[in-house]
Parts: sequence; C-alpha cells; structure tokens
Amino acid sequence: MEQQRVRVIVPATTANMGPGFDTLGMALGLYNIVELESTTDGRITVSVEGEGAGELPCDESNLVCRAASRLWEQVDFPVEGFKVHLINNIPLARGLGSSAAAIVGSLVAANLLSGGRLSADEILALATEFEGHPDNAAPALLGGFVVSVKDGDQVRAMQLPVPPRLRAVVAIPDFELSTEAARNALPKEVSMQDATFNISRTAMLVGALATGQMRYLRHAFQDRLHQPYRASLIPGFEKVVAAGQAAGARGVVLSGAGPTVIAFYTNREQGGLIGAAMKKAFAEAGVKCETLLTSLVSHGARVA
Repeated sequence: MEQQRVRVIVPATTANMGPGFDTLGMALGLYNIVELESTTDGRITVSVEGEGAGELPCDESNLVCRAASRLWEQVDFPVEGFKVHLINNIPLARGLGSSAAAIVGSLVAANLLSGGRLSADEILALATEFEGHPDNAAPALLGGFVVSVKDGDQVRAMQLPVPPRLRAVVAIPDFELSTEAARNALPKEVSMQDATFNISRTAMLVGALATGQMRYLRHAFQDRLHQPYRASLIPGFEKVVAAGQAAGARGVVLSGAGPTVIAFYTNREQGGLIGAAMKKAFAEAGVKCETLLTSLVSHGARVA
C-alpha cells in the first residue's frame, strides 16, 4: 500500500440546545484538525497540539486511532501502520463536542484513505456507535442545525439551514465535566407533564429556527428533562442563564452536558455584552471562565 495522508477539519458542536435532549445539535465556528497518514512500518504514532496535549493518549488507545481502526475493519481495508497528528482548538470535556470532533474527523479521514467506501449515513452510524447518541456527531459531520434520531442501528439526520442572523457566545468554565457524570445526575423517569413540556418546546424551537421566527426562541429554549438536574454540577448556572438573558440573549442553555453555557443572540452588537454578563455571573459563583463569540456554521467535516 502506498503511503497516503489526509487532513480533515471538523467543527465543534453544541447539543441538546435546551429541550432537544440527545436530538438537536448545531455546528460552531471552532475547529479541530485531524491528520491521518498511512505508513508501511507497522507502527502507530500519535502527536497532539493544543487542547489535550500532554493529556490525551499517544498510542492506539487514542479515540482517533480506535475510530480509524474500526472503519478499516468494517470495510476490510488493510493498514500496516499509521500516524495521527491532532491540532485541537476545542476544549476537552466542556460540552462542545470534542469527542465527536475526534471521532468524526478520524472516520472521514480513514474513509478517504480507504477509497471512500462508506456513505455519510454509514459514517454517522459508526460515529454514533462510539458516541452513543448522534446529537454532536451529526452536526460535526454534516454542519448546520441538525435533527437526528437513532433508529436501531441506523441514524436518521435532517440538516436544516442556520438562520443567518443567529449567533452564539459560549462561556467556558475552567473545570471539566464528564458526560458520564452529567448523565448520572439525570432521573431514570420523568413525569408526563415534563415530557410534554419538552416536546412542545422542541417542536417550537425547530419551527422557529427553520422559519427564522426568532421571537419564539425565548420560550422554545426552555427545558425540564436535563438542565434542572445538572444545574447542581455547575456553580452559578441559573444566575449565568439569567444574566445572559438580561443582557439580551434570545436563549441561554447548557451546551451538551456542560459545563459550558451557550447564549444565542441576533443583535450583532450584543454579543460582547452577553458574554461579559455571563462571565461576571460565573465569577460571582467563584468560577473562572473564558468567553468566545462564535459563528454558527453550515459546513461539517471537510478536507482541509
């Protein structure tokens, strides 16, 4: 096999978006780069720049290596050895889809190296196999605003355009929160009233974003299924939400499992004010955080 190299850029994502638990996700203008090169020396090597340097494993146990190997196994593509180089800008364990970016970037690169044998749907199914749910993986792969449903081994994902006026600011606390810990905080059962509450908000959120009727967003971002239970894991969460809304945000929600809090807004001039208000609220709770204004992007993983 001839030596080959592929470079894939993949966006960060925000999932759940309030009421759309494990279903809704959106791609953000913050990126990781996955470089994958096949070799003939039989070795597997990994190097990492940026987020996770010195923390992430640099051997075959790295998530990128495991995802690439899984794809090559599925398509029966022999690889003697390979090199991985990661350039990470997405913070780890902050609710911004860092693991989905690693998985999707790896699968897209590995698929290209093996001749593009899998379709986008098949890549998404593999990514969901690793992630457990498609809400981050789908927008990382497809871009834009994505509604996804897991149906047995299949994943059905509907990509919708991002309203051009909508922007986001993320407040990223200086502590990590694992998805496992965040899921352990959730109840095993919820009331019919809370389920109905979320169904109605999710429907309104999808409708508002699909049609550009931004006036509905404040109510549509409400949630009763996960955020009330995860709030105790994030000091100051409720005050951060209130501060962002008071500063002009259309909605303020947990990004994924948290601890990052993301605010959506439509007035270009308000982004800095919203970010400052959220940062102040976190500081009052004793939490340092970084704020970042980010675009909402229509493209997913692509060759760089």
